Amino acid sequence: MNLNSLEWKEKMEADSNSVCIDVRTTEEFLEGYIHSSKNIDFYDAAKFVSFLNDLDKKKSYYVYCRSGKRSFSACEIMKDLGFTNLYNLESGYLDWVACGYETDR
Repeated sequence: MNLNSLEWKEKMEADSNSVCIDVRTTEEFLEGYIHSSKNIDFYDAAKFVSFLNDLDKKKSYYVYCRSGKRSFSACEIMKDLGFTNLYNLESGYLDWVACGYETDR
């Protein structure tokens, strides 16, 4: 499910079963990230799939990247692997920052 920054933020904060995943590169992640996100580089396909195989499919996953494209693709792959509670930050980290929401470094 694609959500804008406000919808994504509110839903994630209200979801006690949520896991936040940043699919950007390590370099992008180190420049700033959404609090409590786990970073896994979408472009490293083998590591990405291995990471997904270790996740609990019953949890809710809030996925983001820089602009929403990689995270959308990541959600599609996760859906194919049997994940059902997936939320893509449709405008990505750039929009999150533009909205003034909290980030970590």
